[in-house]
Amino acid sequence: MPLQMVRDDITKMKVEAIVSPTDGKFSGSGGADGSIRRAAGPGLAAACMGLGGCRVGEAKITRAFRLPCRYVIHTVGPVWQGGEQGEEELLAACYRSCLELARRKQLDSLAFPLIASGAFGWPKERALKTAVDTIRDFLQENDMDIYLVVYDRRAYQISSELFSDIKSYIDDNYVQEQARSLRLSELRFRLRPGRGESDESLTDALPMQSQAAPAAKLTDGAPSLEELVSQVDESFSQMLLRKIDEAGMTDAQCYKRANIDRKLFSKIRGNINYKPSKPTALAFAVALELSLEETRELLMKAGFALSRSSKFDIIIEYFISRGNFNIYEINEALFAFDQSLLGA
Repeated sequence: MPLQMVRDDITKMKVEAIVSPTDGKFSGSGGADGSIRRAAGPGLAAACMGLGGCRVGEAKITRAFRLPCRYVIHTVGPVWQGGEQGEEELLAACYRSCLELARRKQLDSLAFPLIASGAFGWPKERALKTAVDTIRDFLQENDMDIYLVVYDRRAYQISSELFSDIKSYIDDNYVQEQARSLRLSELRFRLRPGRGESDESLTDALPMQSQAAPAAKLTDGAPSLEELVSQVDESFSQMLLRKIDEAGMTDAQCYKRANIDRKLFSKIRGNINYKPSKPTALAFAVALELSLEETRELLMKAGFALSRSSKFDIIIEYFISRGNFNIYEINEALFAFDQSLLGA
């Protein structure tokens, strides 16, 4: 997946390079910088001494020494001063400088912490938005697997207003579905047949949607199983490619908007019977800005459905029903609610 948010220790990330937010003198005094220094060993501190310092918004690179990655990219973030001193542009410059260094080194993967969100005093919501927006712009023109690593929930925060609104939407839908399922279970329990009473006598007491449709009887003129199988409708891959053409998109525009790796998209395009995961199928629905009905249809081609019994599905429904197809914002919300992210 081109951009993925994970909860982990950045010193344990198995990527080609990790980013260490530091001060201009590479003091390694604390936070992620201190953790990275300790994990890398004394060689990293010695290497930093030879870099000649670093200005805010710039980035410099060293070997990783004892770390599982190949390189450490060092950058100096701006101290938060209320947001009126050009801090956002300086923080975006940190991300761009690191990404450009990684691109020049031809690295395939890079892991960032949430720069400046600790001792430098940035509001976590603003730091997150700047990080995601800058990385998103880079990925429009470049292919790289990028991880945004947060150590725990306190280090990560979406808008409190958005979080509350989604939580209310989940409560209104998920809780109602649970209550409905409980009522049906209780009804079935109360109406269990006693002696001499048949199961069929319960049918009229249950809600209509719980009754199974009667099985169709085979007739002499009914098609054979072989004939039915030969009439299978278009596959997920066929429908996806048709929708991309109808939207007037290029393949690259679609898979980048879906936060999908190019190699995975090639597999889908090259295999008419490819079966994606549910997050992958939904990522394409979001990229194509499909309606809820169209999303359900695309999911069905992959063997899935949207369910009110799943918080993941309800969050997706929340965004689509509001016409918000920004996959990065959707993933931020999914991450905040401990759900799987959209994409590969």
